[in-house]
Amino acid sequence: MPKKRLFVSFDFDNDKILKDFIIGQSKLPDSPFEVFDTSMKEAAPEKEWLDRAETKIKGSDMVLVMVGPKTYKAPGVLKEVSLARKWNKPIAQVIGYKEGNYTPVPDAGRLYAWNWDNLKKLLG
Repeated sequence: MPKKRLFVSFDFDNDKILKDFIIGQSKLPDSPFEVFDTSMKEAAPEKEWLDRAETKIKGSDMVLVMVGPKTYKAPGVLKEVSLARKWNKPIAQVIGYKEGNYTPVPDAGRLYAWNWDNLKKLLG
C-alpha cells in the first residue's frame, strides 16, 4: 500500500521542532505516511510562499496540523487550512506537546493526542 503524502502545517515562529519530529516518525519502517518538507529556508514574499504552499497542498493526500500553544492564531497555519479546504483535502490536528491546554485551529477538524496509534489510524 502506498504511503499517504502528508503536508504538515505548523506555527513556523514557535513550533518548528514539531515538524522535525513528525518527519522523523515518517521515516519509521511501519509509517503509513511520508512528509513533504515545505518550509522555505529563508524569508520569501508572502505571494511566493502562498503559491508554493498551495501547490504542495494540492499534491498531498492530507494536511496534518501540528498544534502548539499559539498555532490557532498563526497566520500561515490559518492560510494553509483555508487552502486545504479549498482543495477538499482531509485535515487532522495533533497536539504537539504533552503539557498544556491547546486551542484547536478553527475549521481544521478534531484535535487528537499525538501518539503512534492515533497517527497510524488517521494517516493509514
